Amino acid sequence: MSIPIRGHSIASLAPGLQSGAIDPVMLAEETFAAIRAHDDPAIFVSLTEERAYVEARAAAARLKAGRSLGLLDGIPIAWKDLFDIEGTVTTAGSVVLSDNAPARADAAVVAALKAAGMIAIGRLNMSEFAFSGLGINPHYGTPKNPNSTDGHRLPGGSSSGSGVAVAAGLVPVSIGSDTGGSIRIPAAFNGIVGYKATRGRYSMEGVYPLATSLDSLGPLCRTVQDAVWVDAAMRGFTAPQVRRAAISDLRFVIPETIFFDDAGPEVIASFEAVVARLVKAGARVRRQAFPQFDELFAMMAKRGALVTAEAYALHEERLKGEASRRMDHRVVARARLGEKISMVDYVTTLATRRRMISRMEQEIASDELLLSPTVPHVAPHVAPLLESDDAFFAMNAKTLRNTLIGNFLDWCGVSLPIGPGIAGMPIGLLLSGLPNRDEPVLGASLAVEQLLGS
Repeated sequence: MSIPIRGHSIASLAPGLQSGAIDPVMLAEETFAAIRAHDDPAIFVSLTEERAYVEARAAAARLKAGRSLGLLDGIPIAWKDLFDIEGTVTTAGSVVLSDNAPARADAAVVAALKAAGMIAIGRLNMSEFAFSGLGINPHYGTPKNPNSTDGHRLPGGSSSGSGVAVAAGLVPVSIGSDTGGSIRIPAAFNGIVGYKATRGRYSMEGVYPLATSLDSLGPLCRTVQDAVWVDAAMRGFTAPQVRRAAISDLRFVIPETIFFDDAGPEVIASFEAVVARLVKAGARVRRQAFPQFDELFAMMAKRGALVTAEAYALHEERLKGEASRRMDHRVVARARLGEKISMVDYVTTLATRRRMISRMEQEIASDELLLSPTVPHVAPHVAPLLESDDAFFAMNAKTLRNTLIGNFLDWCGVSLPIGPGIAGMPIGLLLSGLPNRDEPVLGASLAVEQLLGS
């Protein structure tokens, strides 16, 4: 039987797999056929067909014998190209690493989802070394935002292929990383769900880093329920601990500082329409200024960005050598700014970060979440950003602006699709929680998603 994979969520595929109506091997075949038939070769860096069919046959045997590993057994998944997948080369979106030896073992989270029965389909394109929120890659191509009707618009980054693969219906879920917005931005631009977990919620073993003080992981998928199931499996749980909240129990704070500056009118209108629906349904919403956000950006302007300092430390040798000539010149330019960041700047930034995190704990109640637009604009066209480095850097800064606040302050967050905005492009709604409030954020996101879909 032919299984139309395009556009399916985990929730829509799992019952068929568990009942035997869908065969995991045929589902894998349909997945690869859909990828090859798709008109965008820049989404995947490589496919892992041999592995996928071994895993699919094992899933089929288990399900037939009544030994299911759970709701994810037989579900296809794709991985951002910075996760080690045994026997393949982790290139992190760069040709500089293409001659490296294949990974000797799966990354810890890859192994965890394999243990849950998921089928690894391949490696997904990304911004080189994850160092851009736009998703442009001169080496492997720039994936096309599938919502675009008026030319090539940005996929968002750095998890560009991860967002597009799900939005285009090629896989029901992908796993990305988020250092300044790299899960939430592609989710918002492509009109899907993106969950950035609190840093440290999952093992980073076998994941190519960008800035270890900021790096976090999470799924991009079609529904929050899918994210909840995958989150549990990534942590080694057999069942999720998250429950949908009641809208009437939800309390939100809308940050008035930074988040709405220069935001598109359609973004603000869509956001406020959601707020009105939440209030009507019984949620409590208040608005507050946070001067520390202004302080954060002033400090970055004076002392440099934490991500830049750590990226430079990671890549110093290649930035000073021949390898830099084979890298995206925009990545090189941004990373080299880290050379100017002194140890005093770095230590002061870390101390300021600790103080700001503590201050947020005092200003936000334990049952409150933050509510904001994910990005202040819809996905822009690619061409003008290729023609001008100044335009590229300005757009990159604006695109990352809202989400990087959450990374700096160790928030978790879920981006939900709302809108649409200009040219029918999606808009993202961001629910954020203070560190380690992942369960409340996911539970609230389930409730908000249900309200928006009603």
